[in-house]
Amino acid sequence: MSKISKRYKKASEGISSESSFELKEAVKLLKERASAKFDETVDIAMNLGVDPKHSDQMVRGVVSMPKGTGKTARVAVFAKDKKAEEAKSAGADIVGAEDLAEKVEKGEINFDRIIATPDMMAVVGKLGKVLGPRGLMPNPKLGSVTMDVDAAVKAIKSGQVEYKVEKSGIIHAGIGKASFKEQDIEENVSAFINSVSKAKPSGAKGQFIKKISISSSMGPAIKIDLNSLNV
Repeated sequence: MSKISKRYKKASEGISSESSFELKEAVKLLKERASAKFDETVDIAMNLGVDPKHSDQMVRGVVSMPKGTGKTARVAVFAKDKKAEEAKSAGADIVGAEDLAEKVEKGEINFDRIIATPDMMAVVGKLGKVLGPRGLMPNPKLGSVTMDVDAAVKAIKSGQVEYKVEKSGIIHAGIGKASFKEQDIEENVSAFINSVSKAKPSGAKGQFIKKISISSSMGPAIKIDLNSLNV
């Protein structure tokens, strides 16, 4: 069993698994307890009343953080000719076609997200075994298979967050930095929760959102009072 540090014990004072707080207070506590020497990421965890093994209970989507994420994602784009140039102009970090596919097959994955034009999906589809387990396969429903390469790249660069429910029915995501102003963190948290709420699948029965907690990278989980939210 790993030893709990003095710093973590101090950060956890007054916060237990039974306690819950209104969003404003939860954010205030998070910022007060983020004491690491680096700018900690603000993480959110949502426990949902779904079983992802059933296709009609899968929860997946993308949401743009109103105040950004504090991190610039590296974007790879599979495109050719004019669309490749469009991707470069929009700020894509890596642009290619079959040449990029060869690098990916060799394990050269120096990016966080992928965008592909529809005509490139025959090439990208062959990379499923490599990209699939990493959650990197482009998806038209998430806007990552598109002819509007410019808008897609800029959306990701400006702070778009992609989420997908895990086998245990939990969604995790990094949605900002502890250095953000309290109001900015609140806005990002609210935007994320609202997006997941709207993504409720047809097969979900009973209570959809069961628990929400936020934390900084090195801090304790702070449970949000669901009754204080408009979800």
